[in-house]
Amino acid sequence: MLIKHIRMYLCGFPQQRSVGRAKVAHAVVVIFMEFFAWGLLTTPMLTVLHQTFPQHTFLMNGLIQGVKGLLSFMSAPLIGALSDVWGRKSFLLLTVFFTCAPIPLMRISPWWFFALMSVSGLFSVTFSVIFAYVADITEEHERSTAYGLVSATFAASLVTSPAIGAFLSVRYGDSLVVLLATIIAVSDILFVLLVVPESLPDKMRLSSWGFPISWEQADPFASLRKVGKDSTVLLICVTVFLSYLPEAGQYSSFFLYLGQVINFSSEAIAGFIAMVGILSIIAQVKTFSFHIR
Repeated sequence: MLIKHIRMYLCGFPQQRSVGRAKVAHAVVVIFMEFFAWGLLTTPMLTVLHQTFPQHTFLMNGLIQGVKGLLSFMSAPLIGALSDVWGRKSFLLLTVFFTCAPIPLMRISPWWFFALMSVSGLFSVTFSVIFAYVADITEEHERSTAYGLVSATFAASLVTSPAIGAFLSVRYGDSLVVLLATIIAVSDILFVLLVVPESLPDKMRLSSWGFPISWEQADPFASLRKVGKDSTVLLICVTVFLSYLPEAGQYSSFFLYLGQVINFSSEAIAGFIAMVGILSIIAQVKTFSFHIR
């Protein structure tokens, strides 16, 4: 009975409130708004993190990001597999909601903010669902360009939002920044609920009331075991892992390091993020333009 009600909600309720055909633009807007909201909080979050854990700022930052990343790794295959049969829109709504849920708690209770931020890793896999959404609505020859557009949009959201957040924080205080980020996050949730159409064709939906996937599909380690069976895929995965490993560690602590150790001002940190974002956009556009040629 519980599974029946869950399926009725996931497969019916959200989809009835949107019109039109699914487009890459829908995915772009969802990603931009989600990361723009979090980008606004760059300066306030660094301040709150240091005030909440003054003696162990770097340690707690690493633990929070580590727990969030681990939970995302564990849950991503399950959410991906369920979205394959219950539709993308429902899980876009789920991931965006839980990713943005900690935002208003920054001013209400910093401890709960960081706790919920860690636990939200269970659903903080919007990118995975977005890429599946894009794959549903594009032809194979269009897919690389569409993925590049989504990635460039993510970078674009980080070009201006930290600078805007830093400016508003200095001029009007952190409370206004958190309020603005909350409004944008709520707008993103409403956009998914009311505007974003479903991308998964009806013929690919679940056709029975039973649980639609096996444990193997939800097992995060199953994919790792499959990787080793193809030498080419294995080499690609190792390359990506070694590339993102230092980048992820740097991203989680570098901005904190700039502020707490090198004594960068909020404006300088925001400018640095904007510069990185602009270079990332250029790299994405050039890479996928070259791919098209």
